[in-house]
Amino acid sequence: MDEKRMREICVFTLRTMKTAHPVPYGALIVNTKTGKRLSRATNAVVRENDPSAHAELRAVRLACKKLKRSSLAGYTMYSTSEPCAMCMANALWAGLDRLVFGATIADACRHCVQVHVPAKEVARRADMACVVDGPVLREECCTLFTHPNMQRAFRTWSVGKRKPRKR
Repeated sequence: MDEKRMREICVFTLRTMKTAHPVPYGALIVNTKTGKRLSRATNAVVRENDPSAHAELRAVRLACKKLKRSSLAGYTMYSTSEPCAMCMANALWAGLDRLVFGATIADACRHCVQVHVPAKEVARRADMACVVDGPVLREECCTLFTHPNMQRAFRTWSVGKRKPRKR
């Protein structure tokens, strides 16, 4: 089931490569027991001029709005890339049962700036529980970062920002 869901969000995110604002980050929230999709989103930081518009946060916002509650207990998130500390903290506060990621933070760091705190570390240090699994379909998710249209976009993202550190 994890590979099927990760492939679904990877394909959904790949569609952004044909737009003016391609992104390698996508997130999908499903019912943990039934697998039924609740919400999905891609990163919209550039499109919305909002540094908090990460795919994971946007998916949580959509899911909570749809359920008309702030708790996502009973749900699992799939993310094409390991969530940053902000997104992982949001997953914890939302009460997600589980979070499954594709590419790692180290993979993403090769292409753009990142906060270098693993999602499992954020979860380990929290008072809330959320199982973190990954990487799942890492290579497929990494192709989102290496797509030619994404590589062009990364060059515009780094204007005025520091360059990614070599790790």
